[in-house]
Amino acid sequence: MEKKAIRVAYGEAIVKLGAENDKVVVFDADLAAATMTNGFKKAYPDRFIDCGIAEANMVDMAAGASTMGLIPFCSTFAVFAGRSYDQIRNGVCYPKLNVKFGFSHAGITLGEDGGSHQAIEDIALMRVLPNMTVFVPSDANECYKCVEAAAKINGPVYIRTARLPSPVYEERPFEVGKANVIKDGKDVVIFCCGIMLEHCLEAVEILAQHGIDAALVNHHTLKPFDEALTREYAAKCGKVFTVEEHSIIGGLGDAVASALCGMGLEKFLKIGINDEFGQSGKPAHLLEEYGLTGKQIAEKIMNA
Repeated sequence: MEKKAIRVAYGEAIVKLGAENDKVVVFDADLAAATMTNGFKKAYPDRFIDCGIAEANMVDMAAGASTMGLIPFCSTFAVFAGRSYDQIRNGVCYPKLNVKFGFSHAGITLGEDGGSHQAIEDIALMRVLPNMTVFVPSDANECYKCVEAAAKINGPVYIRTARLPSPVYEERPFEVGKANVIKDGKDVVIFCCGIMLEHCLEAVEILAQHGIDAALVNHHTLKPFDEALTREYAAKCGKVFTVEEHSIIGGLGDAVASALCGMGLEKFLKIGINDEFGQSGKPAHLLEEYGLTGKQIAEKIMNA
């Protein structure tokens, strides 16, 4: 199966978007070669602004540009959302300005850069902000659609992208705020997002070998959240598991828990980063260290 990093798809998508809409401009914080905005820089140099290592300034510049009718996309590493959080909150979300944030290298699969650069709290930070839409694409095709949708939304949008190449799946229906059923099932339901889809698909196969018919639902939009489908599958299966490459605090797991509050489920377990920082290592080794491989996910579900 073809593999492509979601950050690469993001870079390709904004180049395509730039060709279709001359109002699209890109701001980057000295990381264009890593966030993949260098393609936009090459194609439309007059619409690309390198702000240097000054993320807060970048967000304020983008906010100003949005008031002039432009559609700015800001890009840096996801971990640096914290550096510019005041500007994102008060400068963009509070007045509901039309700024998009394509933040890359999220999660522990950033790898050897270590815990200081591995964003495991960014979804939580963005979900809590009023007016913010939050996308977590699971593959390149979904990322293309997230970028297209972001450009059409009148307001702030956060798109979380990954460095690690991941499988490119067949295109699925995409609607903002609507999750996709990847596999139907009756015994347990697994809700996932981002690059964890690959590992959850493996977990589903392992569970089937042990006689467990698992449903798998992918949430590409974490805000607005598809509460209806989440409740439907929780009621159908009774046993609920969430899997994310993010802290179990404030991310997908908490979004699902909030949606299911009061249902009296037989079992609910959040699988992710357990309130700790990442560390330096190869992405595959880190996934194993934090219990996020397909085999480990399946084992946690069976043990529960």
